[in-house]
Amino acid sequence: MSKKTSKRNSSAGLTVHRIICYICLIIAALISLFPFYLMMINATRSHAEIQSSFTLLPGSSLVTNFRNLYEDPNMPVLRSLGNSLFVSTCSAFLTIYFSALTAYGIYAYSFKFKKLAYTFILLIMMVPTQVSALGFVNLMRDFGLNDTFWPLILPGIAAPMSFFFIKQNMESSLPLEIVEAARIDGGNEFYNFNKVIFPILKPSMAVQAIFTFVGSWNNYFMPALILESNEKKTLPILVAQLRSADYAKFDMGKVYMLLAVTILPLIFVYLLLSKFIIRGITLGSVKG
Repeated sequence: MSKKTSKRNSSAGLTVHRIICYICLIIAALISLFPFYLMMINATRSHAEIQSSFTLLPGSSLVTNFRNLYEDPNMPVLRSLGNSLFVSTCSAFLTIYFSALTAYGIYAYSFKFKKLAYTFILLIMMVPTQVSALGFVNLMRDFGLNDTFWPLILPGIAAPMSFFFIKQNMESSLPLEIVEAARIDGGNEFYNFNKVIFPILKPSMAVQAIFTFVGSWNNYFMPALILESNEKKTLPILVAQLRSADYAKFDMGKVYMLLAVTILPLIFVYLLLSKFIIRGITLGSVKG
């Protein structure tokens, strides 16, 4: 009887512990999501309504705010949205593919300076972008690539953080026996990588795709240095430009609408790839 009572008490204690954990997680989720909800609500309200009162209910100025933003000649929001989508998508693709290719070369091959190459790549992670920004901008100007998207896309080929994460994932989820079996079957190395290795790495690829896409989407520093013409601007530049507008012409409804337009694609990308996040992070953190 005492054992049954002990098990019952243990089960009840475990249930209470889970309930407390769930309550804490729900509260944390609500705190995290509240700013996004407030941003969406304010995107439906006029400038006067936002300044006059606070409410959790949507307003009736959604179409008006979007029309004001769309018809502003200094705010090519749809063109900038397309620019950001193009740059972020291309950058994410190049990052995940070439980082995986580099990680595969370091992981699956044995060559003389393998450890030195790995150490050198890790050292690059310690160099901030701001340190080399001036030289990079001057180089792009000398190559005639200033005010183009190429300087924002091509650096994705060299992404040390993505390389490190994917290599850690390989060590935990890709046995070398699979690589050897693919080689015995007669496929060349690029075929083996694209058809055998790449599908195995999908969880870590999805995680890095999200991180790279979000990082490129939110990037303001480098586009502000490279892009000059109005039709090449990305959304972060528009947000900074709208925030620095004359106070007499400052429209909070338009600002929140632009922020909503900026954040919605990120939410879509996250929802599209979120099922891979936990699996990818778990595989990358367990070695052996």
